[in-house]
Amino acid sequence: MSANFRISEIRAVMLGVRDLPQALAFYEGTLGLPVTLREPQLALLECGTVTLGLSQGHVRAAPHVAGATEVVFRVESVRAAHRALASAGVRFLNEPRPATPKEWVAHFRDADGHLLSIFGPEGEG
Repeated sequence: MSANFRISEIRAVMLGVRDLPQALAFYEGTLGLPVTLREPQLALLECGTVTLGLSQGHVRAAPHVAGATEVVFRVESVRAAHRALASAGVRFLNEPRPATPKEWVAHFRDADGHLLSIFGPEGEG
């Protein structure tokens, strides 16, 4: 590796989506991520220091994506976030469970099938 090169952070994660308004309804409406840019084929949402991009162009460019991808959202309480999202209609793939000795996780998918999870302390029961 060159001494002049170092990756310092992940700035953005881009997800290919088939229906941008439907994806925005989920990520902005259900998950509560603020939109920073909205165009006909692209939306950018703020998630802490990382930008989450929703792009219809990515679906056209890679209709058969190989490999698995997961976007992990940090939360204060996995149990509280699980309850709130489930009551908003999110269907989880699993109940909250330990992922590490101190952190818990619960997985779900968006309308395009992207694997998403909430991750953090268990929180209240």
